[in-house]
Amino acid sequence: MPRIALVLHGSAMLYEVAIAAEVFGVDRSELSPTGSWYDLVVCTADGSPHPWLPHLPTATYAETARVDTVLVPSSDDLDDDPDPALLDALRAAQARGTRIAALCTGAFVLAAAGVLDGRAATTHWMHAEDLARRYPQVDVRPDVLYVDDGDVLTSAGKTAALDLCVHLVRLDLGAAAANGIARRLVVPAHRTGGQAQFITPPPEPRSPDGLAPTLAWARARLDQPLTVRDLAAHAHLSTRQLARRMQAELQAGPLDWLHQQRIARAQELLERTDASVDQVAASCGMGTATTLRRHFHRALGVTPTAYRATFRLARPGERPAPVDDGSILGPWQHQRARPASTGS
Repeated sequence: MPRIALVLHGSAMLYEVAIAAEVFGVDRSELSPTGSWYDLVVCTADGSPHPWLPHLPTATYAETARVDTVLVPSSDDLDDDPDPALLDALRAAQARGTRIAALCTGAFVLAAAGVLDGRAATTHWMHAEDLARRYPQVDVRPDVLYVDDGDVLTSAGKTAALDLCVHLVRLDLGAAAANGIARRLVVPAHRTGGQAQFITPPPEPRSPDGLAPTLAWARARLDQPLTVRDLAAHAHLSTRQLARRMQAELQAGPLDWLHQQRIARAQELLERTDASVDQVAASCGMGTATTLRRHFHRALGVTPTAYRATFRLARPGERPAPVDDGSILGPWQHQRARPASTGS
């Protein structure tokens, strides 16, 4: 029976704690090939029972020395210094070869302990840049749902924590057990793509005397062939001046910005219209459905059809059509993000 220590540090967040307790703290031995489920212990600083999970056994952080996996939930205060006793316990667990997993911003706790040094890791996309800035020795992957780096695992934000927990079940008890609990929780056993499909595009300049008029002009003509010369002419700049201005204000060159806008337009059309993939491709300037699929998958990790199935806004009274992507009933696809891969 795998033993897991769920660390409830001082700034732990309820959502991820509840996910871990639901997956590992409820006896689902009928799903396991071994006939047993997990032994989950809650670890607090002084070993006192936690009001969120009063029915589960509780111990101090020292209990992490006697488990197979240490699970660290997200933190709601990234500026709060983690408990030194917890950091020591995590370092000791890593030295013993214990598997350590962080959910969402729990990655900041692992990074503070040095557990993520020299490793690939992820966290919620809104905090990925902050994680990379604070801990440059960590290879932060902002576009994946989770990273499995062997004995250290991290997940992206919120529901991606559930993806990682189901993945741990798969590693420990096999695909049948993971698929079984996914059915119980009414979630996919494996989601395609990564968190790039959820990331909000960065804001753009709104100053009327800056680039905003040219950017608006270009967005209104995404279905047409546009060149850097076209944008520069409209902005009354040389192509070199335009490139410098866009890089400074948008952190993207003219062609990269145009590509981002075409992808964003495709997302909007897939969410809000019934246009075919061919029509969407033409409307956003991608030309053909084949070209759109290639660039869309490269940018977001999913196909246009899969994206529409997830994000399309249903009309009143309409039920969204189910998508069979092999997530639950079909063959399992391994999602493992290594330093040389995209993880999506």
